[in-house]
Amino acid sequence: MDNRWALPVEALRNGFYSAKYFVRAAQILRNAERKPDVLMQVFQRYDNTVLCGIAETIEILRSCAGRFDERGEWVSAWDDLTVHALDDGDTTNAWETVLTIEGDYGAFAHLESVYLGVLADRSGIATRTRAVVEAAQGKTVLFMGDRFKDFRTQIGDGYAVHIGGVHGVCTDAHGAAWGGDAGGTMPHALIAAYDGDTVAAAVAFAQTFPDVPVVA
Repeated sequence: MDNRWALPVEALRNGFYSAKYFVRAAQILRNAERKPDVLMQVFQRYDNTVLCGIAETIEILRSCAGRFDERGEWVSAWDDLTVHALDDGDTTNAWETVLTIEGDYGAFAHLESVYLGVLADRSGIATRTRAVVEAAQGKTVLFMGDRFKDFRTQIGDGYAVHIGGVHGVCTDAHGAAWGGDAGGTMPHALIAAYDGDTVAAAVAFAQTFPDVPVVA
């Protein structure tokens, strides 16, 4: 299992994060002992979209496609599925197929809204990030999204901005999926904690983190 995404595997397998009608569809097929072989094609509706979320989607399918047997044991269906996809970072256009999943629909029906949400969110962030990077014309762009979004999205957000071309992030979680290191300067709160004495705060910073450049 690829743990870099910190997926809540048991909850995903149980359909906790899935649209209820997909969960019910999977249950109906199990109860009827139907295993329809399908070819699922995933696309989006905009030109010049930076694709992102593919690696995470594949890990979701690998870890969470399958069924619980009568004893409550998980039976993976990953080896029975055929999955083809474009790569994270590819530029895609409207109606272009970016992912196909072939196999027993009941084995992955409960994951449909999960992987669609991942692909939509990550691709949207990557696309907007690339636009910012291009507008910056070579200037360094930093991502400090930790203070604007729920902390639970940081791993995916950090990966998406990386795919979009930004490699300066501010939390370890932002870099977790691609091996990036978090960086940062000195918060104003630290200076305030030294009674507004920027020099004293900078000296304390340098003494505590001698290998980190001091920026105040």
